[in-house]
Amino acid sequence: MLDKLNSIEANYEELMTLLANPSVQSDPNEYRKHAKALSDMQPLVEKFREYKTVLKEAAQAEELARSADADMRELASEELRGLEQRRDALLAGIRVMLIPKDPNDQKNVMLEIRAGTGGDEAALFAYELFRMYSKFAEKQGWRVEVMSTNDNGIGGVKEVIAMIEGKGVYSKMKYESGVHRVQRVPATEASGRIHTSTVTVAVLPEAEEVDVQIDAKDLRIDTFCSSGPGGQSVNTTYSAVRITHIPTNTVVSQQDEKSQIKNRAKAMKVLRARLYEMELRKQQEAIAKDRRSQVGTGERSEKIRTYNFRDNRITDHRVNFTTHQLVEVLNGDLSELLENVVTYYQSEKLKEATAQ
Repeated sequence: MLDKLNSIEANYEELMTLLANPSVQSDPNEYRKHAKALSDMQPLVEKFREYKTVLKEAAQAEELARSADADMRELASEELRGLEQRRDALLAGIRVMLIPKDPNDQKNVMLEIRAGTGGDEAALFAYELFRMYSKFAEKQGWRVEVMSTNDNGIGGVKEVIAMIEGKGVYSKMKYESGVHRVQRVPATEASGRIHTSTVTVAVLPEAEEVDVQIDAKDLRIDTFCSSGPGGQSVNTTYSAVRITHIPTNTVVSQQDEKSQIKNRAKAMKVLRARLYEMELRKQQEAIAKDRRSQVGTGERSEKIRTYNFRDNRITDHRVNFTTHQLVEVLNGDLSELLENVVTYYQSEKLKEATAQ
């Protein structure tokens, strides 16, 4: 690990020299690229330098602790204990900083929520999950833009797709992908029996055009009239858009806007996010092919969480964390729940990085 840190520090010094070069300073793109790399390295290099300073101070205190003077030995021993605590804390922090960063962490996300098994009850819970994430986004100061919805007519949604924009959205929400299970007595259940329903959640990092190259010849674009619940015509113009990506057979429909141009732009955003996620999953599967488990892939086939209304309980099955704050969580107080999940996956990645 120390060899790696010394190499990073040497790299940092090289970048400092490079940024002082007039030819680099005269090229805005080149300068920006190196300045960003330097900025990314700086916190780790500063912590490593502080760690080396503490090591030197600890070595000096250790030498003084062997002094013939009893008072000096006691003072030095006390100082050494404090320095050793600082050294261990710095080392722990450095190890966390060495965990490879997810390049998508600062991206906005495309949130897709779909009712699974459970009919109307699943659709009602899908709406509640969307409300929960919207409330959480509001608390974080993020912006939520609904891209498309498919209502079931009684207050639920069969599907809702939304863009969430803000600082570090993906870093906080990326582990929400999966099957969310709800156990409760539906309002329509006369006998009071508890039903189990499921909702699937997908959190996709927003893909820019530079992330995903889409060839126009690979797209089939169909237009049709928008329709509302029950098939009632909303308008008589062909404003709704359906885009099919032929190589992957990925289909995206958009009809929420009255303008065909706006619907097409929204549909392309969703399509890019889905294709980007497909590519990410291919990469993750290739990396994890020989491992027993895939850390942080958020497999959708897994049941990740259960919301039990009778016991006011939420259990995240991946990290074995339970909270009895179900009402508060559904009102957007997700911080504790998400922090436990993120901490778990960080520790798994740390074990992996340490083992390498």
